[in-house]
Amino acid sequence: MRLSSTRSAGVVATILALGLSAYTAVTPLPLSYTPAPEAADASASNGESALLTQSAAPRDGLAAERPRSGANVETTLNADGSVVTKYSPRPRDGAGPVLIDTPRLGQDPRLAAVPNPDLLEDSAYGPIPVIASDGLRPVEEYARPWSGARGTRIAIVVGGLGLSQTGTQRAIRQLPDTVTLAFAATGNSLQRWMQEARQQGHEILLQVPFEPFDYPANDPGRGTLLVENSPGDNLDNLHQAMARITNYTGVMNYMGGRFLSDSAAFEPVVRDIAARGLLFLDDGSSARSLTGNYAKALGMPHAFGDLQLDAQLQEQAILQKLDELERIARRKGSAIGIASAFDETIAAISKWSDEAASRGVEIVGVASLAMDEAP
Repeated sequence: MRLSSTRSAGVVATILALGLSAYTAVTPLPLSYTPAPEAADASASNGESALLTQSAAPRDGLAAERPRSGANVETTLNADGSVVTKYSPRPRDGAGPVLIDTPRLGQDPRLAAVPNPDLLEDSAYGPIPVIASDGLRPVEEYARPWSGARGTRIAIVVGGLGLSQTGTQRAIRQLPDTVTLAFAATGNSLQRWMQEARQQGHEILLQVPFEPFDYPANDPGRGTLLVENSPGDNLDNLHQAMARITNYTGVMNYMGGRFLSDSAAFEPVVRDIAARGLLFLDDGSSARSLTGNYAKALGMPHAFGDLQLDAQLQEQAILQKLDELERIARRKGSAIGIASAFDETIAAISKWSDEAASRGVEIVGVASLAMDEAP
């Protein structure tokens, strides 16, 4: 069941007012904000942010719809590896003209830490992502906007957030807001850290543990998706992880060489991720991964890590890896670097990012590169 929202002269949703996002200065949108009285009382007593009500009236009396809201989309993977996508019309609700929204990336920056209730549905573990009835996907709503220029683009993904309070705080506050942050599903205080990261302008991912080849000697932690589990058990673990936070564009693997290479185990999981309008980021550590095959068949935004940046935990070595990542991006047009929230890593990325901008390199959220890969 999708989370309910009240509609009156447009969409009305109760949301957390968590301040301005730092990553973009924008012209105010035609939105009105009215404090909810019961939320103001709660805020006064516990120090948390007050609740606000956001309302946006339909333009010219017409309700806006997404471009694909009037189509059925079927994707088929043929035996030769080719992908066929079939579009067929389906009736829209109501009668008369329809206002079609133009495609966009990202939320209003003022609301970047606030989940869109149309993109959530109830589960046994709490709200988890879903595609809205009008076709809007979480990967679009929560993506970090970028310039649109087709120059050299690099996405840097720093993972493991939520496992260490000091490391998480340092990453959120010291890394450039162009860096994508991946939160470990087994971390602590994830919703609070998510809100701060989104307020700072970061795009975020959910990092889910998958079974490696040397499991259980190498154990990714509680809730790990295992090859020997039934599809239902793995989906339960996935949904439990998904419910830990909101406002993420997709899922990233933590370990998982064995799981990602096992079709019987991986297929139900990747289909569920795709059906929820999320991207999948494969860290690129396993040459046997089936991510590319399934993602293309499902028309799913996806991407692969090109380089592990901090395998050698020394600032100068990380700077050299970042230079190597730039060379890969200049050759391919784009590249993705994967790292963890170590002090040396944060220092190196912060220093390198300032210099890279002067060389014409644009650091982008990983969603912008993943959506390039969708059929």
